[in-house]
Amino acid sequence: MDIGNKIRELRTRKGLTLEELASRSELTKGFLSQLERDLTSPSIDSLSDILEALGTNLAEFFQEDKNDQFIFHADDFFVDEREDCTVNWIVPNTQKNQMEPILLELPEGGESFTVEPHDGEEFGYVVEGSVVLVCDGEEHPLRRGETFYLHGRSFHLLKNVRKTTARVLWVSTPPLF
Repeated sequence: MDIGNKIRELRTRKGLTLEELASRSELTKGFLSQLERDLTSPSIDSLSDILEALGTNLAEFFQEDKNDQFIFHADDFFVDEREDCTVNWIVPNTQKNQMEPILLELPEGGESFTVEPHDGEEFGYVVEGSVVLVCDGEEHPLRRGETFYLHGRSFHLLKNVRKTTARVLWVSTPPLF
């Protein structure tokens, strides 16, 4: 295991400088720099102090990422049947991820929830049927096989004005559904 590189990744992910980590862990900036470059090895106590300053612990640090699920089956999905639509969370627990995909089912006359303005981006692909993307009061019809990509700076929703069910793969970043 590349301890130094993993510590550097954790530190930069947390947005900390070497100086800030040194202050929080009560170790020197020089020692941490050497550690991140694998020029020295930490004692268990020093490593524990560093990890505590980074918001983790020894057990989590040495846990292999192999447990992260990346294949999902229908029995993993979470289904939320609402009055005007059905939301299928096709990747569970996406709050920890950078994007969130859902499969949205809209029956005849159905509408999605209104998405409020946010700093993220969204992508949609009409898998089946037809929908209307309403963005800031403006309507944009989409048919099967068509897509949309938008910045989340405005109120928007999807609605089905046809007599058949529509299905849309809808992905947002960051997760917001």
